[in-house]
Amino acid sequence: MAYDLSTAASFMAGHARVLDRRRFELMEGGGDVAGVLAALDAYRNPDGGYGWGLEPDLRSPESQPGAALHAFEALAEIAPRTSPRAAELCGWLESVTCDDGGLPFALPLGVPAATAPWWSGADPSASSLQITSVSAAMAHRVARHDPAVAAHPWLRRATDYCLTAIGALREPPGAYVLAFAVRFLDSVYGSRPEAAGLLTRLAAFVLPDGRVPVEGGTESEALRPLDFAPYPDSRARELFAPEVIEADLDRLAGEQRDDGGWAVDYARVSPAGALDWRGAITVWALTVLRGNGR
Repeated sequence: MAYDLSTAASFMAGHARVLDRRRFELMEGGGDVAGVLAALDAYRNPDGGYGWGLEPDLRSPESQPGAALHAFEALAEIAPRTSPRAAELCGWLESVTCDDGGLPFALPLGVPAATAPWWSGADPSASSLQITSVSAAMAHRVARHDPAVAAHPWLRRATDYCLTAIGALREPPGAYVLAFAVRFLDSVYGSRPEAAGLLTRLAAFVLPDGRVPVEGGTESEALRPLDFAPYPDSRARELFAPEVIEADLDRLAGEQRDDGGWAVDYARVSPAGALDWRGAITVWALTVLRGNGR
């Protein structure tokens, strides 16, 4: 199934936030790294972390672990260029890391308005495999071209924590924990020998069709094969039959809306957050589709 790039470009121009417009331009070959970094800086705090709605459902201004994924995502997309912001973000993450090497799900919110309830009330002293694994997975993507990130002590501690926490899983975790753990193991597959065995263990929690409903989410909310293994060079692709991946690529292409953008299927918390998610998920969808030859 095909998608319409021209209407996607129109959607991005008309509705997406500046950061995602800059990322889209860079993906299309007409943008520049400086534009992406300048847009990303709008969400940065002096402590080196990110807030201000970079995670669309977390609108509070202070730096939050939940925003690190999105910052690392942009910093990965500027490859082979690097930015000192990446190592500075690692430094901030190190400053809020728990004693066991994990990141808390969230820190106390200064401004709770328009923020999703799951971000509120988190214990800042308790490590979250969900947040740590997805942040470390994306940081490892940056580390492929940024030696300062690859050598940073935070990434080493976070990696050790994730391997230990994943190894301790005995029951199927929540959908997001499972997907992010798989993506983390994929990111360290070639550098940590224990990753192969752990990935095999997690495979037992994934059904053959790859659809994992999100407990407590909306009626239609579920994670799918491309949420676990978005790219062809992923070792996590071994969890799914080729025809399952092809069907999921058809699904993703077919979910383009009439206005040219994609949308998320989880709860809308605020009008601003919902629109911000649409721009971000549209860039993600196009990146995945192109990365798979669509």
